[in-house]
Amino acid sequence: MMNKLMAEFVGTFWLVLGGCGSAVLAAGVADVGIGWLGVSLAFGLTVLTMAYAVGGISGGHFNPAVTLGLVIAGRHDAKELLPYWVAQVLGAIGGAVVLYLIVSGGEGFTGVGGFATNGYGEASPQGYSMMSGLIIEVVMTAFFLIIILGATSSGVPAGFAPIAIGLGLTLIHLVTIPVTNTSVNPARSTGVALFAEGPALSQLWLFWVAPLIGAAIGAAIWKVMSSED
Repeated sequence: MMNKLMAEFVGTFWLVLGGCGSAVLAAGVADVGIGWLGVSLAFGLTVLTMAYAVGGISGGHFNPAVTLGLVIAGRHDAKELLPYWVAQVLGAIGGAVVLYLIVSGGEGFTGVGGFATNGYGEASPQGYSMMSGLIIEVVMTAFFLIIILGATSSGVPAGFAPIAIGLGLTLIHLVTIPVTNTSVNPARSTGVALFAEGPALSQLWLFWVAPLIGAAIGAAIWKVMSSED
């Protein structure tokens, strides 16, 4: 169990450091910045690389919503739900701490600003409402669970699931960054919100509630349409 929790900690740490780090450090650099496309790819690559690196130890969830969905789908032991959540949130906070230390060493540092946090209303990259954020986070998390459950099902060639899952997360980011800055992951949202300026903490509830609801819906849809027992 400790090996599983360590793997979830490390994987979620990498997701926050790599994904949020790409947004904070590399996205907005004039002329050479990677932009939203680069950030989307970075998040997908964090999951792809860690799914291959430690997925064989813990299952490679790195996301409380994913763990919940897998439990509902009968793919994961319910007794491990809360320990996994703790490891994931601590990993996200650890990644955010390292990112904060890096950012605070920049020339002319005056604060971290939004720090790649998720938000709606004034905190949305394009000013989308709370309802828009709620809908897109529920729907996209549901589809993320369907992708994960399908890619890891018995009828699919073994060894390729991390590629489909990583590209799925990339696509989700390409669609949702303008709306909420893309969560679909409560741990990722929590880690950076603890250090950000602005309304991130007061809006954090949505980025727990919506992904967890979405994960439950995605798992339920998969169970209905899948031939798995």
